[in-house]
Amino acid sequence: MQGTYIWNKLGLQRPKIACLIVAMVVSVGCFGQGKKWTRKNNPNYDERKFSYGFLIGLHSSALQLEYSDRFVTPDFDTLYAVHPEWSAGFSLGFIVNYRATEFLDLRVTPKVSFYEHKLKYVFTNDVPIDHLVETTMVELPLLAKYKSVRRGNVRMYMIGGVTPSIEASGKKDLEAATDALELERFNISLEAGFGFDLYYPLFKFSPEIRYARGVVDMLGNRNNVFGQPLQRVTMNTVTVYLLFQ
Repeated sequence: MQGTYIWNKLGLQRPKIACLIVAMVVSVGCFGQGKKWTRKNNPNYDERKFSYGFLIGLHSSALQLEYSDRFVTPDFDTLYAVHPEWSAGFSLGFIVNYRATEFLDLRVTPKVSFYEHKLKYVFTNDVPIDHLVETTMVELPLLAKYKSVRRGNVRMYMIGGVTPSIEASGKKDLEAATDALELERFNISLEAGFGFDLYYPLFKFSPEIRYARGVVDMLGNRNNVFGQPLQRVTMNTVTVYLLFQ
């Protein structure tokens, strides 16, 4: 039941994400001040009705748990707690952007995301068990992007929407056969974040950070050894995106 933690080598944890956010905001602020009076790159870029691009995302995710009534029964009197841990992963996808108004865009960003879900089962009379569930999700974020006025070659924006997703790795049947924690194939998340459009002569680059909160219970089999102590499982994710258009 011990998993190989591929993404432990990356060391992507919440403090490092916070530092990355601060660095991104500071660097973009300096960029905007330095370029305020320079010639605009791609001055008519945002007049396009449709624009396209691709994205790379680096995320840190963790499962949010609710215990079941079985957790307090004598059957689990030696189980002290189940601790979810933040784990790193990445996403790859495309951007289809529609300019609805001067300050509002609607966009779809179909992508494939690779997750590792880590849980630590802590016992009072035994060593903890680290449990790993890997999933590959095909996601279809449907987003609204509200933009500020462009200043020089910088524009700030807020973004949010809903993301339906479906598991595509085919590992659910394997998990059922090996008595592992089972997660449902389908999920829906609500997302919100902000970013900056940086205009260059040949393209637009947008660093963005987004928080996603799952609203669907993803717990599958509640009767195996890993699922019995749990009542509900949802997923929270913090993602730093690099978008190129």
